[in-house]
Amino acid sequence: MEQCPPVLLFGKQLEAIFAGNPLNGAPLRLAGKPSVVLLAGVNGSGKTTTAGKLASQFIRAGNRVVLAAADTYRAAAIDQLKTWGERCGARTVSHGMGSDPAAVVFDAIRSAKADGAELVIADTAGRLHTRHNLMEELKKVARVVEREAGPGNAEFLLVIDAVMGQNAFQQAKVFGEALPLTGIVLTKYDNTAKGGVILSVVNELGLPVRYVGLGEKVEDLALFHPREFIEALLGLPEGDLCKEGLRS
Repeated sequence: MEQCPPVLLFGKQLEAIFAGNPLNGAPLRLAGKPSVVLLAGVNGSGKTTTAGKLASQFIRAGNRVVLAAADTYRAAAIDQLKTWGERCGARTVSHGMGSDPAAVVFDAIRSAKADGAELVIADTAGRLHTRHNLMEELKKVARVVEREAGPGNAEFLLVIDAVMGQNAFQQAKVFGEALPLTGIVLTKYDNTAKGGVILSVVNELGLPVRYVGLGEKVEDLALFHPREFIEALLGLPEGDLCKEGLRS
């Protein structure tokens, strides 16, 4: 039997970490009608684009989607989300600049219920995890989501920029204290931004990686594949982790 190279052995150990949580690479769970997805994260992480891509994908799959423009600090974010909605056929609920984000989400969920939509996707304002008042505001939004969606019908996803480095771990830790996070979306991932810090998030915080953003197109938001991620991270040829007949 062939000796397992150290880098391949390490890769298999990393694969075991991801295998410990079945939600790694799992799609959104549409358990309710509507189900609600709330996207959180710091400025520039890619929340609005992720919201638009998710809406596009679920509409293509035959679902009706309502977008909630709960980033009420930036007019550009509201306009960007509306543009995504017009492009993919999702209705966007917004109250304009300076409005209460929790009220926007509330109205979006109530509107989805009235129209029989399957999914509400809420885009929230980027906020530094060190700003206590903004994190408290996010908790308020989360309470509205949980109350209106009902038990088990909400997903809370943290959007992390792959180039953030070790700061991403602290973000995940603090946002995880404010929200009942159900997963991570790793954006801006390519060969130059390998997102290795996500290993700490998965291993130490127990948060699964659900989606990964690979580019600008709608289809470039893909379900996360741990094996492919590890092979790219370690520079292994595609399929190396699948090889049998190797011993440590």
